[in-house]
Amino acid sequence: MALPPVIYEDDVLLVFDKPSGLLVAPDRWDKARPNLMAQVHARLGGGVANVHRLDADTSGVLLCAKTKAALDFLSGQFQAKSAEKLYHALAVGTTAAGEELTVALPLEADEAHPGLMRVARKKHGKPCATVFTVRERFRGFSWLECRPQTGRTHQIRVHLAATGLPILGDPFYGDGTQLLLSNLKRGYKHRAQERPLISRLALHASELVVSHPVTRERLSLCAPLPHEFIVALKYLRRFAAA
Repeated sequence: MALPPVIYEDDVLLVFDKPSGLLVAPDRWDKARPNLMAQVHARLGGGVANVHRLDADTSGVLLCAKTKAALDFLSGQFQAKSAEKLYHALAVGTTAAGEELTVALPLEADEAHPGLMRVARKKHGKPCATVFTVRERFRGFSWLECRPQTGRTHQIRVHLAATGLPILGDPFYGDGTQLLLSNLKRGYKHRAQERPLISRLALHASELVVSHPVTRERLSLCAPLPHEFIVALKYLRRFAAA
C-alpha cells in the first residue's frame, strides 16, 4: 500500500494528507488493522513519529517529526495550545450564515460504548472547547469552519452533535442523513443506481499552523478539500442555496 500524498517535507518534518478510513496508529482493539504509522515505519524507519492524531474517518493534515528534538518541540505546541487547527465540516441542519458559536462542553468516555465519547454528565469531565463558524448555509445543511481549542477525542463530532448539527456521514454521532442528488435536483432520473454525494464522514483537517522546530517561523500546512466535498458543495450551491 502506497503512503498518502505528502504535503510538506524537509529534514525534520514530514506531513501527509491522510485519507478517510486510515488509522494513524495501531487500533486498541484490532492490532491487525492497517495504520499509517506502520506503513511509514516499514518504508522510512522507526525514527519518524506522529506528532498528533486524526480520527480514522477524518481526512487531512497529519504532522510527523523525523527527529526526537522536532517531536518534543512540536508536541509542546499542542500541549500549550499554540498550534492552530482548522477543520471543515458539512453538518446536517442549519443556523444563521456567518454565525460564530463557541461550544464549551466537557467530554468523557462513553462507558456504554468503548472508544466513543459523550458530553460529561458529571463535573469532572475533561474541559473542552470548539469555535464554529458557519460559512455557507443550504437547505438542510451547513458548511462550517471548526477551530478546536483543545484536542479531545472526537471533540468536533460530539460538540456538533450536541448542538443539533451532527456531521454528515458520522457513523457514531450522526443521524443517518444521506446527501443525495435526487433530494436536491428535481427530475433526477438515476435513483436506482444512486450513491450519496459524500459517502464518508464529512470532516476534513484543512490547515495546521505550527512554529518550525529549526527556523521557529510559523508554518502553514494545508490539505486541499477531498473531491467528494468539492462535488457536494457544487451541487448544494446550485440546487440547495438557502
